[in-house]
Amino acid sequence: MTPPAHPDATIRVGSAPCSWGVWFSDDPRQTSWSRFLDEVAEAGYHWIELGPHGYLPTDPARLTDELARRELRVSAGTVFTALHRGPAVWDATWAEVRRVAALTRATGGEHLVVIPEFWRDPASGEQLEPDVLGPRQFADLAGGSDWLGARLREEFGLRMVVHPHADTHVGDETTVTRFLDATDAASVSLCLDTGHYAYCGGDSVRLIETYGERVGYLHLKQVDPAVLAEVRAERLPFGTAVRRGVMTEPPAGVPDLPPVLRAARALGVDLFAIVEQDMYPCPPEQPLPVARRTRRYLASCGA
Repeated sequence: MTPPAHPDATIRVGSAPCSWGVWFSDDPRQTSWSRFLDEVAEAGYHWIELGPHGYLPTDPARLTDELARRELRVSAGTVFTALHRGPAVWDATWAEVRRVAALTRATGGEHLVVIPEFWRDPASGEQLEPDVLGPRQFADLAGGSDWLGARLREEFGLRMVVHPHADTHVGDETTVTRFLDATDAASVSLCLDTGHYAYCGGDSVRLIETYGERVGYLHLKQVDPAVLAEVRAERLPFGTAVRRGVMTEPPAGVPDLPPVLRAARALGVDLFAIVEQDMYPCPPEQPLPVARRTRRYLASCGA
């Protein structure tokens, strides 16, 4: 049974560019950055993630001004990494990460969401690497994550939260818990994405109840069970699954979000809960009504 919510715990709800169909820094099929900022504020959110680096303005002063005019604040930046490839990639990884970290810090964010690299191409489905890490690669992933988390904390004051993700080496319960057990809690926290974890067969409430001290950030998302069954049967890559509608508007999918939010509040700590409904690509008029309904639904859940 989930313990009662802690009265002092705050869940700060926000949204992200992917809820507006944005996956890339520049793509003509995506909503413009100015429209995204206008509409995310209109939908009732006050917190956002930066999304892919280069989608929003990268000049800190300009971005800060654009956010302030809409009463928006930054919760986190996001990067992809391939730390399982070992120390040989660390210098190149840091060069990429520090750009995003600097902008995140300059605009007031305190978290960096780190997503492990895909083992297969999310669009074509081509297998790029084995889907299971060997002992050496896993050790490199864990050690590299400790190194990156510590460096982000020391140089930028950011908390690194690693995001289990479909079609990556950290996704299901086995790989997530193995990863948490192998990494340093002082350097590595978890961004629990409820949709991706369900996509990979995980139980978000159970993870919060068993590894709650490692959960530092939430992404709120649901999957359509019927579409997910098709995805698994046909072994579809993530991009194809999204186009088929595997990520769905709450409360139509799983997991049920009120128990997740109750379990999160029971931790007794403040958490961001960022709505991420992947729907790339999508018509420009589609995201705003969904975002409004989702914000109203989450408010009805007390978030």
